[in-house]
Amino acid sequence: MSTPAAAPIITADLVVLDTGNGQADQAGTADKAAVIGRLAHRLADAGRTTDPDGLVGAALAREGQSATGLPGGIAIPHCRSPYVDTATIGFARLDPGVDFGAPDGPADLVFLIAAPESGGAEHMKLLSSLARALVRKDFVASLRAAATADDVVSLVEGVVNPQAAPTAPAPAAQPPAAEKAAAEPARQRSLVAVTACPTGIAHTYMAADSLVAAAKKAGVALHVETQGSSGSTPLSAQTIDEADAVIFATDVGVKDRQRFAGKPVIASGVKRAINEPDKMVADALAAADNPDAARVEGSAGASAAAAPSGDVGWGTRTRQILLTGVSYMIPFVAAGGLLIALGFLFAGYDIANTPEGETNSLGNIIATTNSLTNLPSGGFLQYLGAILFTLGGLAFSFLVPALAGYIAFAIADRPGIAPGFTAGAVAVYVGGGFIGGIVGGLIAGFAALWISRIKVPQWARGLMPVVIIPLFASLVVGLLMFLLLGRPLAAITSGLTNWLGGLSGSSVIILGVILGLMMCFDLGGPVNKAAYAFATAGLNVADPASLRIMAAVMAAGMVPPLAMALASTVRPALFTEPERENGRAAWLLGASFISEGAIPFAAADPLRVIPSMMFGGAITGALIMAFDVTLKAPHGGIFVFFAIGNLLWFVVALAVGTAAAAAAVVAAKQFAKPAVSADRTPALTNA
Repeated sequence: MSTPAAAPIITADLVVLDTGNGQADQAGTADKAAVIGRLAHRLADAGRTTDPDGLVGAALAREGQSATGLPGGIAIPHCRSPYVDTATIGFARLDPGVDFGAPDGPADLVFLIAAPESGGAEHMKLLSSLARALVRKDFVASLRAAATADDVVSLVEGVVNPQAAPTAPAPAAQPPAAEKAAAEPARQRSLVAVTACPTGIAHTYMAADSLVAAAKKAGVALHVETQGSSGSTPLSAQTIDEADAVIFATDVGVKDRQRFAGKPVIASGVKRAINEPDKMVADALAAADNPDAARVEGSAGASAAAAPSGDVGWGTRTRQILLTGVSYMIPFVAAGGLLIALGFLFAGYDIANTPEGETNSLGNIIATTNSLTNLPSGGFLQYLGAILFTLGGLAFSFLVPALAGYIAFAIADRPGIAPGFTAGAVAVYVGGGFIGGIVGGLIAGFAALWISRIKVPQWARGLMPVVIIPLFASLVVGLLMFLLLGRPLAAITSGLTNWLGGLSGSSVIILGVILGLMMCFDLGGPVNKAAYAFATAGLNVADPASLRIMAAVMAAGMVPPLAMALASTVRPALFTEPERENGRAAWLLGASFISEGAIPFAAADPLRVIPSMMFGGAITGALIMAFDVTLKAPHGGIFVFFAIGNLLWFVVALAVGTAAAAAAVVAAKQFAKPAVSADRTPALTNA
């Protein structure tokens, strides 16, 4: 096969119009594989590919990564392939439509974009040009109304290769100034964005991808900094300086927020960026043009974080502050808790007991008084278990200080960390626990923020962030905690612990139901994290009530991904191919207690998926409490089975809740199908 380099991107013989079951020239519209196959063979007939089956395989492999269906009855299957020498577009107008994974139903306009394996830039240019055109209602309507293949070719060439489009009649003479303005290309608008969620596993990157796709459709340059679990590459100062506006799509505090000082800002949680990326991009562009728009406060050299800005109210801002603390606390919980659990595995549960007349646990005594040359009576495994138990306990001891420290950090940036950690340590010392850590972190953060805004002489400004702010903020929060708040907070914590320990019968089952509902409500979001933080902060191997709570939280959190994996396995026809692929991965995610494994399903169909997951999670939480299941590890899922008390009933509760949730979601998808809007063209976001 040899195709000239200057061959057009699309020709009439690459267009299939109004195909459907029962018509002679039908595209096999039973599924997307048949549609892609039909278009691939059209490309082969036109000499555009040497191996249509290989091209189909590459396109379907791309479909397996994520759906290419777009809202409005459109699909853009695409791939790079060694069987293609020049970028080519095949087009099919289908009747009836075929499901390509779009949230609003089947697609009747399908573009197959095939690019050479080495033509990545050209491939993305085609995708970008098409995506921008497809948000225009007039363009989509013209495709549906096209009478001939040549009409389609003209329309598509006009947007993906405007240089080759028919030359329009010359416009009337313009004044010199107008001619100059027309000759000068308009500067491309530029935005920057930061996405971050409490764990930085799923929502962070989903929000980033959604915003990037929306910006491409709007013809806007967007640079995203993902502040996630795998780290981030900070935006350069030049990129930020050239941006017209900034988008903060975060559920936690923005790291180094002061870098964006003075920029028009649109702020929200990560879910809005996933669900309404086009609207957020449009709002950011509008803010850039509005001199009265909210802006990121402070100056680029400021050390303290800005107070709430953008369109984030104090309710949302408070949630972000608290979730920042929880986000930084979780690694201490996971590492410390799992080390403690491994200590139990190697040395037994007796290492947690405190011998009579001693102040330290048996594990601490063994770890500090023995060595490889002087092993305890239990041998090397007991010694190793004691070390792991002690390491875990030390890591766990940072839980409340880390929570308080990073709550303060979310309010006052780096100067808030030292007083926040101090407040957390004081909370532990006076017995205020988890609640004391939250209160102390808030006081420390706002004290540091208030001090940072005091005007000081030039010579003292360099001392503010490293000496003056930490010193006086620590003094303020320390005095308040010791003199006024310590005893009340300790009384509240003690009362809550005693109340939980005294729960029995129906009361403890209701608590399990509530925890199960919270864990499945937003799949790693604020409500889920609040329940998890409540369980881990109170985890105490000597307190059976806290161990039951931990078991209920982890088991319920495992239900959503396991349930969606089960549902997509037993009723695959109710799910798209990408969802079935996600379902296969969700088995391991669920078994590992990663609730975010169900996010792709919930994002595509929240009204039917989330209530079903909550139903199963509530059942599991109730059964865990009813069967008196306990858990000594805060993470790990089924892989920390050795730390689970009444393991058989744990498995039973998990299996029953998973089956119930899977049955509920299958029933919802089978009998509660969403209505499809008659107007299937995408909503305009920037036209």
